[in-house]
Amino acid sequence: MIKVIFPSGEEYNHSEGTSFFDILKNHDKAILKKSVAVRVDGELKDLRSALHNSAGPVKVEPVTVDSREALDILRHSTSHVMAQAVKALYNNVKLAIGPSIEDGFYYDFDTEVPFTPEDLEKIESRMREIIKADFPFVGEKVAKKDAIELFSGMGENYKTEIINELNDDIVSIYKQSDFVDLCRGPHIPSTGYVKAFKLTGTAGAYWRGDEKNKMLQRIYGTSFFTKEELAEYLNRLEEAKKRDHRKLGRELDLFSTSEDIGSGLVLWHPNGSTVRRVIEDFWKAEHVKHDYSIIYTPHVALLDLWKKSGHWDFYRDNLYSPMDVEGQDYIVKPMNCPFHIQIYKGHLRSYRDLPIRYAELGTVYRYERSGALHGLLRVRGFTQDDAHIFMRPDQLEEEIKKVLRFVFYILKSFGFNDFDIYLSTRPEKYVGSLDNWAKAEAALKGALESQEIKYSIDPGEGVFYGPKIDIKIKDIIGRSWQCSTIQVDFNLPERFDVTYRDEHGTESRPIMIHRALMGSLERFFGCLVEHYAGAFPTWFAPVQAVLLTVTQRNDEYAEGVLKRLKAEGLRVELDKRNEKLGFKIREAQLKKIPYQLVIGDNEQKEGMVAPRLRGGETLPAMPVDEFIERIKAENKPQGGELL
Repeated sequence: MIKVIFPSGEEYNHSEGTSFFDILKNHDKAILKKSVAVRVDGELKDLRSALHNSAGPVKVEPVTVDSREALDILRHSTSHVMAQAVKALYNNVKLAIGPSIEDGFYYDFDTEVPFTPEDLEKIESRMREIIKADFPFVGEKVAKKDAIELFSGMGENYKTEIINELNDDIVSIYKQSDFVDLCRGPHIPSTGYVKAFKLTGTAGAYWRGDEKNKMLQRIYGTSFFTKEELAEYLNRLEEAKKRDHRKLGRELDLFSTSEDIGSGLVLWHPNGSTVRRVIEDFWKAEHVKHDYSIIYTPHVALLDLWKKSGHWDFYRDNLYSPMDVEGQDYIVKPMNCPFHIQIYKGHLRSYRDLPIRYAELGTVYRYERSGALHGLLRVRGFTQDDAHIFMRPDQLEEEIKKVLRFVFYILKSFGFNDFDIYLSTRPEKYVGSLDNWAKAEAALKGALESQEIKYSIDPGEGVFYGPKIDIKIKDIIGRSWQCSTIQVDFNLPERFDVTYRDEHGTESRPIMIHRALMGSLERFFGCLVEHYAGAFPTWFAPVQAVLLTVTQRNDEYAEGVLKRLKAEGLRVELDKRNEKLGFKIREAQLKKIPYQLVIGDNEQKEGMVAPRLRGGETLPAMPVDEFIERIKAENKPQGGELL
């Protein structure tokens, strides 16, 4: 008999070979109904898997439908159901991979003919048949050579390629009915557990993300435990399409990319550049207030700098190839930190000088595969709102607290008020001592808890040189966006021999914090576009007001008002085209301009303007000075409060 312990502390004895399904059934039938898998001594397993002998008691935790893990398992299982349906419907289709992702799942197929919307309907119909049949998901462990023989015999060359690269002699496969797939699992007990799903679209995807490989056909889908959750998600998806920053970027003339220039490189148009300038000016002013020195650094540097920093070894696949300059290798910079270190090292530093804070809107370049590029959210050249703080060890936790307060102040100033916060710990590949890692993680944790900030642990997701806090902003329709990060680094000061003289005159090693409040301007701008659906608040709208004349008799007066508003620093335009007023109003609304100022004979006679809001509301006519005061009150960040 083997002792099984549940999170409640309850203990049961069960025979070896008893399924976890039966163990839960014996423990609590209500919990069983809500469970899709179990965590056994920390490892996820199928409900159908069996209890095996152990050196001590076995800790069993049900994975219930209200957990993120359960949703991932459901979605991964639904991708298998979809693959089974595709294989049943289409001859000569080969399977690649089919993981769960943040909002659903996908599966990549090798097929000569792209899938159409009509194909998706057929696949969904066959999936419903498979779900109704309630086929059990059965996991098996087979010898590697047997797995190769199995999938080779089925013509599944992508699966055999994956298996050949595995180091294990034993391979995990799953079956449902006559469908077999290579998979570690775990899975839901049977296909009937899939209650609500939808195939959401198709795309091309290179095998393993490499454009040198064959283009596969990817089908995206999502799955939930209830139809209500699915309906809510599909509604959000429709809303997200309306807010797509790529679509709005074209419609509002904010930015573009061009294949003639190169994929993943952004062209900022005048409207987008205006918004960016307002963001940058606010960012710079606030950094000066917070005792940062703003600096500028080159776009290229010697390759040896990146070898010394460790970036060449850890991120080589994401860096561009060196270019020869007079016999020396240079690369375009992927990071700003080594430059900031060089500025710090330009002078002898005393303990009294610390902390020293350098900030830069530094443009960096990283290689992203073409299949991963996505508007402003995933690009090859982007500007980080970067900063590096050099401090004594006794200053570390207080500096983290200051950065946390600064992050929330900046994000709230742009209208973001809902966040998910993660403490990312030591990854598998890291540099530095375990003692330093422990100190850094303790300082990050202490800063979060002293500020009473709720957070989750993200195990193993730190960067190679230190742990970090990641702050994800939630937009108005509930989507999370990774932007802000705070990273503690003992490594680079060691690699670059960065020092200061302590109070005893001894050379000591400072600690570095790498931090970005917005992440990159490109990504943050994309988030802003989608959060506001392009209808930016007045303070950073590219055009804050447009003057609309009723007739040509009003042109001269309107030009005077335009000059006056511009003199006050407002971003205004004049539309005096010989078009109907309704047409001009509609066009201004489509441009999402906050104010339309109608100027007709009455307004001209009284020295007034008649404001309309972009939503259609009409305000009473008011003197120009009154409108100036109104817009000035809005022409500053709203809601940001420094904690």
